[in-house]
Parts: sequence; structure tokens; C-alpha cells
Amino acid sequence: MREPFPVLGEPPAAGRPGILAACDGSDGSLWALDRAMTEAELFRLPLHVLAVVNPSPSGYPPGMAELVHESVERLTESMADGLRRAVATVQAARERPYGGELALHVVLGNVVEVLLACTVGQHTLVLGTRGNGGFTRLLLGSVSTAAVHHAACPVLVVPAPPAG
Repeated sequence: MREPFPVLGEPPAAGRPGILAACDGSDGSLWALDRAMTEAELFRLPLHVLAVVNPSPSGYPPGMAELVHESVERLTESMADGLRRAVATVQAARERPYGGELALHVVLGNVVEVLLACTVGQHTLVLGTRGNGGFTRLLLGSVSTAAVHHAACPVLVVPAPPAG
């Protein structure tokens, strides 16, 4: 049986520009994914949905990389499954499912570095907020802030919908 959404273990290829949607499975990233689908349809561009996994934020001590290889593979597979579920969830909630070109990507590395590298040649980067309320809602997270200031393409930060 064929997977409904194959997941590539590499960044989007440099080629025809598309809409790049960052997705970590949070509610904010699902709202952003919905908006990214709308943008891709509007501009008739391919949609690249990207999840970045940082298995070791501080690096491994010498000799440990081989020992954790299996855990990293499981983590990557889990993120790929989560990415498929995220796309399926957004598709099911849309009035009309997204019918354009779609590619899913799970890439290992530093989230900000990988995300920024993937913006080169893209039409737009779409990402969500964490949906914090009150004063904290006025602030962007570290990934959003880095994207807004350093992305190589326009950035659309999608806020959470109003409560209720």
C-alpha cells in the first residue's frame, strides 16, 4: 500500500520557487499550513511543508553519534508521521481540500539554520505563532524572529485565530 503523503529526508530542491510552510505540529503551525495552502493555490505554486528535527541541540560527545543513530532514525520517522497527520488534519478541515503540488520534507539540523537555508529561491515562507495570549502575543518566538529578520524571501507570520 502506498503512503498518501511521502516524506523526503532532504530540503526542497532549488528550482521553481514555491510556498514554504514550516510545520512543527503545533496549533499555530496548522493554521499557518492552511494559509500556506491558500497562498500556493492563489499563486499556482508548489507547496513545500518542512519540519526540522534537531536531535542534539548541543552536539554529541566523541563516540556517541553511532550510539544514538537508531534513536535519531526513530525521531525522524515520528516527525514524518506527525507531518503526514498535520497535512491530513488541515486537509480535512478545509472547505475544499488543497489540490496543488505538495511535497513534505523532514530535515535534520538546527531549526533556524535549516529553515533560513530553505528560504533561498522560495516565493514566500509561511509560519505560525505559538498562540500566546496577552502581552506575550505581541512578541515573536525565536524562530519567527530569525525568519522575519534573515529569510531570503518574504515571510508571512500567521497569528492564531480569535478565540471562540
